[in-house]
Order: sequence, then structure tokens, then C-alpha cells
Amino acid sequence: MKRMLSASVLALASATIGFAQTRLSGPFAHDNLTIFLIHGADKSTKNLLTLDEAIDQHKVVVYETRNVNELAVENVSSEDVFIESGDIVKGGAQDRTLKDDLILPSKSGKVSLNSFCVEHGRWTRRGSEDVRTFGEAHQAIASKELKMAVKLKQDQGEVWNQVARAQAQLSSNLRTEVRAAPSPTSFAMTLEAPAVQRSIDGFLEDLAGIVKGKSDVIGYAFAIDGKLNSADIYASHDLFAKLWMKLLRASSVEAVSSYQPGKKFEPVPASAVRTALADAESGKGSAKNLTDRTEVVVKETAQNVMFETRDRAQHEIWIHRNYLTK
Repeated sequence: MKRMLSASVLALASATIGFAQTRLSGPFAHDNLTIFLIHGADKSTKNLLTLDEAIDQHKVVVYETRNVNELAVENVSSEDVFIESGDIVKGGAQDRTLKDDLILPSKSGKVSLNSFCVEHGRWTRRGSEDVRTFGEAHQAIASKELKMAVKLKQDQGEVWNQVARAQAQLSSNLRTEVRAAPSPTSFAMTLEAPAVQRSIDGFLEDLAGIVKGKSDVIGYAFAIDGKLNSADIYASHDLFAKLWMKLLRASSVEAVSSYQPGKKFEPVPASAVRTALADAESGKGSAKNLTDRTEVVVKETAQNVMFETRDRAQHEIWIHRNYLTK
């Protein structure tokens, strides 16, 4: 894929996005993916490990329960951990994606974790993986429709449908089979396929460095084919920085799946980002306590939806806001 636009910065006017005055910079683009960075002050100074960090460092264990839609997780460390909705845990009896954000306190004991299967059919050990636990969480689901199936529709059948659809789109656009022979229905293994990894190399080369030296970046919004897709904002630059490459990889894979050479589209203006986020925040809200530590608020309008994760131990400040356009 050829480059459409160099990653140059266009400073834009300040915008109020929920908790404080924030500023957008961009657009930064490669092919059909356009990104705006969201700048703002840290809302929380509490350090949180990400799930993939915690698993890699053997500080968290994610357990197979033999229940497709419920796992168990235990923080065995002295640090708090942030689990993000859409994280894929690989291994167990089937690869899963996690339904909700969760703030997992230190020495948590076993905590229930809502999940959806992103691998249809397998219910046994795969290769040398441990069937009792999940060995990594390096990938995240890479499709807005799949995120909607997990977070809003909460429908396992629709999750499987969207996994198959995403695999078919990638295979078609890359003109090669992206399903892995050891487990053809595994979305995690599709994301690891060499052809998929090569397809996003240009995106990563152009866009990974756009956050470098910018210590006030706390989130980003992205558009594909000239249409605003999603945005994520975090309570601190530190948390965003830890998640940035996983977020960018997922956004890049989604862009690859819809890429059409020569397709023309109008650039997304910063005003569209501000309007969509403000609209989502204006929606009617509902709140649910997931644990003693985590509360999730959902706000929805006809055009947009926002999922807000609050830390009840920090005076219910929000840790993450995910915005999806419909």
C-alpha cells in the first residue's frame, strides 16, 4: 500500500471533551487510516500495569473456567492492573476477548471476568499451551463491529460472525489465507499471521512515532476511509503510552481490512471528532458496578456510544473512555 499523506502536525483549537480542556493535533495519516492525538492533563497519577505487562511479568494469572463467557483472573502482585475491554487472552480451551474494562487491585484473589470466545470450535489444548490458563494478551480485537458485538450487543453468536467476517475481509484484501492452520477460527492467530503483520508495517513506520516527545497525549481518535471510527482517552499519559502500540496495531489491521487502492475520500475534520465525542457524552447514561473497584457508565445516542470506566477507589474518577460511532 502506498502512503497517502505524511504524518505532519496541524495544530487545532482547544475542545472541551468531558473532564477538562483538551487539544487535538493532527491529522496524521497513512493510506486510509487517519489519526488525531488528544492532548490533556493527567487526571490520575496512580500507576497501573496493563494486562499484557502483568501476564508477561507473571503478576496476573488468567484462569480457564470451562465457561465460554466467564473466566477468572487473579492479581498476585503488589501493583494494580488495568484490564481493557477488547484485550484478547490467548490459550486455555479457547481464545477469549474480555468484555469489560476492569481495575484489578493488588493481591486481588480470584475475580470473575466476563468474556467472549474469539475462536470457534476448539475446546482442547492447542500445541504446548497450558489449557488451564492463558499465556499472553498481546492482541486486541480489530473491528468496530466486533467491539459493538462484545460491548453493546453482548452476543456470542454475533461475536463469532464478526470474527469470521474480519478474517474474510483480511484474506480478500491481502489475497492470501490469513487463518492459521493450527486453529483456523482463532482471531488472535489471524492477527499474528505473517501476511497481516507485513500489511501493517507501513502504518507502524509512519504513525508509531507521532506520540514521541509529547508527554501530554492521553488519547487518540481515528478514521478509516474518511469516516470517524472510534476514540480512546485515558486518565494519564503513562497509561495511554503503555497501550499505544496495541491500539495502533488494531487500528491498522482494521484499516487494512477495508483498504481499496485508489479509493478517494474527504479528510475527516477535527470538528467531526469534537462533535461525535460531545454527542456521545450527551447521551442517556446507565451505570453498573462490576466490582468493588470498577464502575462502568454507558452513554448512547442515535449516532454514538461511550463506555466510561471509573475507579471507585479514586473518588470515582474515570480511567478510560471509549467512544464508538454507529
